[in-house]
Amino acid sequence: MAGGEGHAALMDGVYRGQRHIYDLTRKYYLLGRDRMIDELQPPVGGHVLEVGCGTGRNLIAAARSWPGAHFYGIDISNEMLKSARAAIAKAGLSRRVTVAQGDATDFDAQALFRVGNFDRIFQSYTLSMIPDWQGAMREAVRHLASNGALHIVDFGQQEAMPDWFRAGLFGWLARFHVAPRAMLPEAAREIASDIGARMTLVRLYRGYAWSVRIDKGLRR
Repeated sequence: MAGGEGHAALMDGVYRGQRHIYDLTRKYYLLGRDRMIDELQPPVGGHVLEVGCGTGRNLIAAARSWPGAHFYGIDISNEMLKSARAAIAKAGLSRRVTVAQGDATDFDAQALFRVGNFDRIFQSYTLSMIPDWQGAMREAVRHLASNGALHIVDFGQQEAMPDWFRAGLFGWLARFHVAPRAMLPEAAREIASDIGARMTLVRLYRGYAWSVRIDKGLRR
């Protein structure tokens, strides 16, 4: 999900075994993913990209929710893509969902998918694992269509949670190379300003998660 061969190797190492139980365990704490999928609303015939698609769980859910669109996913981990391809095939969605190995901070969508830009791009709990997470956001908006939108859901700063909960959660996440990005709202606002887009932020579940949206076709 991130940049560089070193990070690819790290992610493969982390997920070589975990990919088999990833979806079962993550559903209890990767909150807000389905809410984000419900808000995608891609146009009929539109193209939707997930950056950091992992096991393909979100792509499958999105393809089922929006049957008129075409879906694509990139991930830097070949181990995760093994699970994604198997799950997509099992769901009978191989004709509508395509995945490929790609670096979130630098990818060629035309070479990977023969698609120039995307009506919707989403990043679900990936920025907290990408070293150059701001670069990944800028790369995503670079691939948006003129009226496209970038949707992000990731860990917040636990604003309304007890201190012990925040400390425990952040300590546990660090074991898996996950670092919630405190500057996510400011970075999204700056990126939106740079391209003349509108940024919206919603804090979910007492700040447990943040939902960010950058609408390229809508001015601030």
